[in-house]
Amino acid sequence: MNPTIQAALVRERLYLRSPRTVAAARQFTRDTLHAWGAADRLDDMSLCVSELATNALRYGVPSGRGYLLRLFGFEDATLRIEVHDSGPGFSRITGRPHGHGLTLVAALADDWGVLARTPGKVVWCEFPNGRAHGEGVPRAPGRVTRAAPAWSP
Repeated sequence: MNPTIQAALVRERLYLRSPRTVAAARQFTRDTLHAWGAADRLDDMSLCVSELATNALRYGVPSGRGYLLRLFGFEDATLRIEVHDSGPGFSRITGRPHGHGLTLVAALADDWGVLARTPGKVVWCEFPNGRAHGEGVPRAPGRVTRAAPAWSP
């Protein structure tokens, strides 16, 4: 994504620390993408939301806190999913037998990464709207970035 392109559409929702919120986050994403007319990769994006929300709940949301799901629709038709949590550390692909969430995100999204914020982190993934993965869309590996962009809280 070109960092100079401004978000044309933004929706966000804060969720409490509960496993039941994963389905609600997925439905919020589906409803938002339908409203934006951006449902071309809806299944991939819904699965990524599920995985990122589950990771936030499992590893990043301390007791008594929640996580923020933020969706962006950029002018260049890129769609971005962000899950903000207040836990320590960075999300990464570890190769543990039960930890396949970020591996799925890396396989489905066209780009993904982790941004530092205080407190916690933002795990994000992006999808160029209207093009299925592999149809002229370059695959970029996930990356860890140390500073959050200006539009993150």
